[in-house]
Amino acid sequence: MLRKEQKTAIIDANRTHEGDTGSPEVQVAILTERINVLTEHMRNNPQDKHSNRGLLQMVGKRRRLLDYLQKKDIERYRALIAKLGIRK
Repeated sequence: MLRKEQKTAIIDANRTHEGDTGSPEVQVAILTERINVLTEHMRNNPQDKHSNRGLLQMVGKRRRLLDYLQKKDIERYRALIAKLGIRK
């Protein structure tokens, strides 16, 4: 679970303009942080099937957002991948 301060910091670091909270870059960055936290949880609790399903759904949503961004603007996509350290 992300705290409000953490989420605000992620939004500030990845927004494209003032007041931006919904661009693909921001959404992918927030999902990436949530995925990282949930991945650690799954390492400690491998039998938690409900959380595993949620993790897979988040990974799929992030993948769809990245595919959209790649189709719309390849340079923004490449910059985001490099910034977040996502392998593709």
